[in-house]
Amino acid sequence: MSADDLRKDLNALPCDPAVDRLVEEIIGRVADKWTMLLIEILTERDCARFGELSRACTGISQKMLTQTLRAMERDGLVNRKVYPVVPPKVEYRLTELGLGLSKAFCGVWLWAEANYDTIERARKDFAARSNGG
Repeated sequence: MSADDLRKDLNALPCDPAVDRLVEEIIGRVADKWTMLLIEILTERDCARFGELSRACTGISQKMLTQTLRAMERDGLVNRKVYPVVPPKVEYRLTELGLGLSKAFCGVWLWAEANYDTIERARKDFAARSNGG
């Protein structure tokens, strides 16, 4: 499919302002590196406790992990299950919606893998042009 064909297909889609807003919000959510990493971790592990997620998501602060998980729960991407024990036990698991988003990420991963050499070549060409040589 050519770029022109893709533009025609996209322009032919009905434009619902509510859907447009939702897409912008979801792209903003998933473009956040912590959300993407947490989705990847939960896809691989099925479910995980807060401490496991904290250790697996290198560099994330406790505050950011809490905020990201809450936002993911609000958007329906994860379920949070609290067990009535001391100390508290909380597990996180992707919902069907979250798993669907994980599958969409897989498409991006496959695209990146298929285009790795082309992207690296473009970056080197750009750097050469930017550095005057």
